Amino acid sequence: MSGARDETVADAPPIMGNVPGSYALSVFRERHPVLVRQVARALPYPPDRRRALDRLLDEVVDDIMEPLEPSAYDGAAWAEWGRGKIGGRYVDVPFLWGESYFYRKLLEATGYFGDGPWRGVDPFGPMKQGELDGPVVDGELAALDETQTLSAAERAEALLLGSLWGNRADLSFGVTLKGDQERVADLVVDDRPLLWSLIEAAAPGRICLVADNAGRELLPDLVLADHLLSRGLAAEVVLHVKPFPYFVSDATPADVLACLRRLAAAPGTAGQAGTRLWGAMEEGRLSLRAHPFACAPLPYSEMPDDLREEFASASLTVMKGDLNYRRLVGDRMWPASTPFAAVTGYFPGPVVALRTLKSDALVGVPERTLAELDAAGRPRSVSSWRTGGTHAMVQARP
Repeated sequence: MSGARDETVADAPPIMGNVPGSYALSVFRERHPVLVRQVARALPYPPDRRRALDRLLDEVVDDIMEPLEPSAYDGAAWAEWGRGKIGGRYVDVPFLWGESYFYRKLLEATGYFGDGPWRGVDPFGPMKQGELDGPVVDGELAALDETQTLSAAERAEALLLGSLWGNRADLSFGVTLKGDQERVADLVVDDRPLLWSLIEAAAPGRICLVADNAGRELLPDLVLADHLLSRGLAAEVVLHVKPFPYFVSDATPADVLACLRRLAAAPGTAGQAGTRLWGAMEEGRLSLRAHPFACAPLPYSEMPDDLREEFASASLTVMKGDLNYRRLVGDRMWPASTPFAAVTGYFPGPVVALRTLKSDALVGVPERTLAELDAAGRPRSVSSWRTGGTHAMVQARP
């Protein structure tokens, strides 16, 4: 199924940040100011960069979207995307757009695109590296040895669930049946049988894996890619990442290489996977894409033709993480029972979303499941399960 969005489904309004008590409002009011301060502390920025970060902090606290300089890298594109938006409040534009603009302004403040010495320096690099070098990752990679005691089917499910839960749970949770059962109970939609059937029907196919976060989330994504390649389920895995830092820990090509080195240097099963992946990249069976659209403030329904052709050529596209899910379904206030296929009909090929719930965008959940989850959330908040990272979903559309 591909083509336009199902015409029988009326467009829902975009998620906005100006709704009192909403998750989106808390991001603009609470998360962004804290993040600017964290970035300012993470690296020894010189006075001009620190002044720029101070100006950005004032901007987000005052809630006024100041324009980029006309000479800024991609400044013309943002001026076009921001027509009628820039100059107003962050909370008064669609959440996806306003959040994206904040991160673009953060890169501008740190000098990421400038001609000076801070050009190309990832402002989130210390956070990413600290996580990747931490002892927790040693334990998670060592836990992969235990997957060798599982049956082939059990191991495949454990690796899939490890990729799904990413940095909300470590790699070790899924290596036992008990861990699997605990995590499966928190799936609000479970299309795993359809996912595997799509992969097996096209094997060995060409799978596009659109990554989300670096570090502890990217590692299990890479291990899953190794499983698909080494088991003959994929002839090629194309890993789509961001061309430059976007949201806090989004994966870039440099992050992929750091994770490959971390895997290859590990002992046991993890190291074997890393060595295979290193070779697969040298042979072209594992390849990287870093399309500029990955950092655009737009839904995938507005993707350019060359990216559409890329996804159309794949036997399956796997969208990882919350941000990719928001872009896939349009980051709108859909009734949560709206069919997943109805809002993703535009996508040019089979698509699967592996997503831990961290925001309000949500489709394809049966009414009964919604009622049960909302009831379980009371008396605190009926929506806490939608944004707290405690639940996840596997949604597939042939």
